[in-house]
Amino acid sequence: MTDQDRLDSATEFLADNAADNTADDAPSGEIGTLGDQVIEALRTVYDPEIPVNIFELGLIYKIDVDDDRHVHIDMTLTSPACPVAGILPDEVRTKVEEVEGVTGATVELVWDPPWNPGMMTEEAQLELGIIY
Repeated sequence: MTDQDRLDSATEFLADNAADNTADDAPSGEIGTLGDQVIEALRTVYDPEIPVNIFELGLIYKIDVDDDRHVHIDMTLTSPACPVAGILPDEVRTKVEEVEGVTGATVELVWDPPWNPGMMTEEAQLELGIIY
């Protein structure tokens, strides 16, 4: 899946979610913009062993922004034995909570589906010299 595919998928998901809002809730464009800002924040988080951000690595499986602007993220790691398993989810939560307009964030570490190098964007694969 390419970076653009991931961005399109996240934007589509956010747009579908925002379409369900009532008149008293945030305008759909505002939720979509918030989602884009969350993705940009995720692009600033790196696995210290790999010089590619976690979004490009394909470690982010789901981004959900609710009506109260709380963000829920499902993410994985390259391996269950990853040495940053104890700190990377907290770093993700902190970065997302720093996005203006986000009221809070929850990060869940998931292992299904298992991550594989084919989940990286083409740019990340090229940067690492791995083509799938």
